[in-house]
Amino acid sequence: MEHTMRFLLLVASLIGSLFSSFVTATQTTDYFIPSYGNSATSHSIKENKELISDEGITHWQDPTIPINHYFYLPTKTPFNLKLRVKVTDGNSQLKVDFNQHSQIIKLTNQQFQDIDLGKFNPADVGYQQLTLSGLTRSSNTFADIQGVIVTLNKDAAAPLYVKDDIYWGRRGPSVHLNYPVADTTKNYQWFYSELTVPQGYDKQGSYFMANGFAEGYFGIQVNSATERRVLFSVWSPFHTDDPAAIPVEMRIQQLAKGKDVYTGKFGNEGSGGQSYLVFPWQAEQTYRFLLKVNPTNNLANHTDYSAYFYDPIAAKWLFIASFRRPSTNTYVTRPHSFLENFIPDAGQFERKALYSNQWLRDTQGQWHALTKARFTYDATAAKKSRMDYQGGTENTGFYLRNTGFFTGPTKLHSEFERPVSQAPEVNLNALPNN
Repeated sequence: MEHTMRFLLLVASLIGSLFSSFVTATQTTDYFIPSYGNSATSHSIKENKELISDEGITHWQDPTIPINHYFYLPTKTPFNLKLRVKVTDGNSQLKVDFNQHSQIIKLTNQQFQDIDLGKFNPADVGYQQLTLSGLTRSSNTFADIQGVIVTLNKDAAAPLYVKDDIYWGRRGPSVHLNYPVADTTKNYQWFYSELTVPQGYDKQGSYFMANGFAEGYFGIQVNSATERRVLFSVWSPFHTDDPAAIPVEMRIQQLAKGKDVYTGKFGNEGSGGQSYLVFPWQAEQTYRFLLKVNPTNNLANHTDYSAYFYDPIAAKWLFIASFRRPSTNTYVTRPHSFLENFIPDAGQFERKALYSNQWLRDTQGQWHALTKARFTYDATAAKKSRMDYQGGTENTGFYLRNTGFFTGPTKLHSEFERPVSQAPEVNLNALPNN
């Protein structure tokens, strides 16, 4: 009898352990990943604006425009996937492509439902892309889509996606190269660098900033399908996003501008003086940037900033503008470059730029190479809303890459080094308006 009781207790204990393990293994967590902030078309910015809003995917009528949903998996953990979707009336058929698997779903529900798409084993860590294509419909649109639901084991690492600050999440992460200055005892009056955008990476909404400094920035933009600019701006020392709020004595003063250069004020991300030249710069062409910074002669606590851009086709330097900044007494400090997308509906397009041949020239006339760079990124990357950011060395210089939902993020504060190049040959005395 005693042996029988021991046997039964042992069996009960084993059953209890198995049941406990089963319950633990089947406990899961659902992650709702909204379409707004995490989906895009691969077509135009205009189509993105028409189809994607804070309500999700709506007004989807064109069968030639697929919808892509993105989320990032930090581990290769199996997961279940569902689609939260409805039709406004009638029915429709959608093709679902995910993880090299295709299926067709038929929709008749006029209230949002979570449609099971199956279980998946990701091939790799990183961005996952679910693509929806409209096949047939009897209603006005293919479907209204709120998002996808990823179900993981409760102990698995959560997927990464845009949860808040949707405007910035849709723009994607900004990335920077910070160039440390070896000798900080010298006064550096000039900052020179070169920039090349590879073919196919010059997407609308891109700002490839070459010569950044503590009080402003200087680079090239893609502003529309037909317009590109050389942009040079200096921030006011009065911190506000509203240019009208800056006291007169704290405003940036325009000293001069080049031919066909627009000058004015800017706001939203700090305020100050802005200038730009509409210029048809091209991918695969290397452009040269030259910035002069020095305290104003005979005017205490003011600093003048002048920007020059080299046109390789015309083989000459173009003067962009000169600004005077009050409450400032400085030379070039905090030299850096960055890459950003400034259009929220264009964050699905990948961007890349090559930054090379960075130099500083001191007040004694000596050039000093900036051969090291330190990689940083913005809050969107820091909070892991977007993971499509990268930096490093390529050829004889550095590169930055962002947006487009690619996998391969670079660690914050990574350091890079390029070989020393030849000092720039610039006749500073012959520069226009210098």
